[in-house]
Amino acid sequence: MATADIVIIGAGAAGLAAAIFSGEAAGPSDTRSIVLLDGAKTIGAKILVSGGGRCNVTHEVVAPTDFFGNRRIIKNVLAAWPVESAITWFASMGVELKREETGKLFPVTNTSRTVLNALVERCRELGVAILPDHRVAKIDRLPDSGAGFVVHHSHGAVTASRVILATGGRSIPKSGSDGFGYELARSLGHQVTPTVPALVPLVLDDRMFHKHLSGLSQEVELTTVVKGKMVDARIGSLLWTHFGISGPVVMDASRFWCVAQEQGESAEVFGNFWPGQNQEQVRQWFMEQTREHPRRSLGKTLAQRLPQRFTDFLIQHAGCDSQAAIAQLPKNDRDHLLSLQTKFLFPIVQDRGWNYAEVTAGGVPLEEVNFRTMESKLVPGLYLVGEILDCDGRIGGFNFQWAWATGHLAGQAVRRPQV
Repeated sequence: MATADIVIIGAGAAGLAAAIFSGEAAGPSDTRSIVLLDGAKTIGAKILVSGGGRCNVTHEVVAPTDFFGNRRIIKNVLAAWPVESAITWFASMGVELKREETGKLFPVTNTSRTVLNALVERCRELGVAILPDHRVAKIDRLPDSGAGFVVHHSHGAVTASRVILATGGRSIPKSGSDGFGYELARSLGHQVTPTVPALVPLVLDDRMFHKHLSGLSQEVELTTVVKGKMVDARIGSLLWTHFGISGPVVMDASRFWCVAQEQGESAEVFGNFWPGQNQEQVRQWFMEQTREHPRRSLGKTLAQRLPQRFTDFLIQHAGCDSQAAIAQLPKNDRDHLLSLQTKFLFPIVQDRGWNYAEVTAGGVPLEEVNFRTMESKLVPGLYLVGEILDCDGRIGGFNFQWAWATGHLAGQAVRRPQV
C-alpha cells in the first residue's frame, strides 16, 4: 500500500490551493509528501469553464454579506486571507490580474488556462504528486486515533496522516464534483445540510414569450417571495434565453427559489423592468406621455424606456395592441400593463439543473470545522475546504475567493504538529 503524509482529495481550486500552501509551508527539514487525488481524467474543468472561459479569479471587494451560510465564521475565514493576498499570490505565480468595471478580477491574458497552468506548475515545483483518474471510493480511519487514514481509490489505496477533503459540491458533475464528497464526509461522522443548485439559470413555462427574446439583455429588479414573504431583492442584468432566464441577477436570485423548492415551500420571482421605480412612478410617467403625445402608439411610447423587442411581446402578452394610441387605452388595460412592467410574475417551472449550476448551496455545516485551520472538529487530521462546506457566494469571483482562502488555511494547518 502506498503511503503519503498529506492526501488531498479533489484537484479543483480549493484542492490545488491547499496543495500549494501546504508545500510552501514546509520547512527545510520537512520532507512530508503531498498527494493530490482527483477522479477526473483531466483536472481543473471547473476552473477552465468559469467566467466564460476567462476565470473570474476573485472580486476587488469581498465581504461576508456576499455569501450565504454562517456569516460569523465566513467573516473570520475571509479576514485570514483577503483579496490583496489573492492578488499577490497569483502575481507570485506569474498571473497578473486586471479589474473590470463590475469589480471582477480576471487574468490579463483573458484565458482561464493561464490560471490552471500556473496552479499546476506551482504544485510540480513544490513536489506535489497530482494523480488524475484516481477516484476515491472510501476513507477509513485507522484504529489508533493518531495514526491517520487509509484512502481507497480506483487504483488501490494510500495511507495518510492528514486528509483534506476538497471534492467540491454537486455543480457541473461532469467535472468530477458529483456530490460523492458529501458521502465521504458523512461516513466520517459529519452532517450535510440539504444541497440545491445555486447560481443556476431558471426555466420558464413553454407558453411564455421568452424564446422570442433569446439573447436580449436588460436591467431588471428581481424580487423573490417565499410563503408570501420577501426574502431577496436585487437589481442587475437579466438575459432572456430559449429556455427561460439567466444573467447575473437571475443567477444570484436562483438560490432562494431553489432552496424554497427543496423545502416544499411556495416561491415566486417578480421582475420590475423599471428598476428603482415603483408602479405609481411609472403610472405618472405614462400619464404624462398620454397628455403630451396622446396619439403616439403604445409600442412607441414604451420603447422609449424599454427594449423594443421586449415591449412588443409584453404588450401582446397583456392582450393589447401596440399600434393603439395611448390616449385610447382603457384604464383596465393600462393598469394591467403597468403591473406587468413593475411586478411581472415569471412562470418558473424548474431550475436548469446541476449541469448548469455554478455552485452548490448547502453542504457540511461550517460549525463542524475550526475556522482558523479548516480542521474537522469531529475527526482530528481531517480538513474540509471549498464548496463541500455550507457556504455559497454570489456571482463575481466570490466562490473562488472562498476556495483560495479555505485552501490557504488548511494547507498551512496540515504542516503544524497536531495538538
